[in-house]
Amino acid sequence: MHKLCKILYFADQRHLSLYGRSITGDTYIAMQFGPVPSCVDDILKALRGDSFFSASEEIEPLKKSIVFDNRYIVRSLVAPDMDELSETDVECLSYAIDICRNKNFAELTEYSHGLAWNNTRRDREMSVKDILREIGDEEAYVEYIADCQRLQAAFL
Repeated sequence: MHKLCKILYFADQRHLSLYGRSITGDTYIAMQFGPVPSCVDDILKALRGDSFFSASEEIEPLKKSIVFDNRYIVRSLVAPDMDELSETDVECLSYAIDICRNKNFAELTEYSHGLAWNNTRRDREMSVKDILREIGDEEAYVEYIADCQRLQAAFL
């Protein structure tokens, strides 16, 4: 779960920086061991049986696709539907997999404790602006993306 969360964080961060949107659309929480995508974490906990939502009908189809080998090792039972991902999604996910692949738990934790994580109180939402600043984006672009996200949220 830890490595999956870090892969998603770095893929979302890169995609947001390069293409102006995240892949997952998730909110990242500054947890003890680094950024955690909130909705993904909730889904994984439900699949593992550690959530109020574990018995929900919506989670049942996922139980045929994803299993836990133990409390922390998640495994897919089916091949991913690559038609659900854009070319840029795949590009950024591949990038994140490459940078996370050979890092152990401690290394990934340290690597993900960047500016955005450090600027956020534990168990609180990380700022999109800080996530972009962490990757080195210029302030004008950071403000532009933040404004675009606020507008998009207003129409949802």
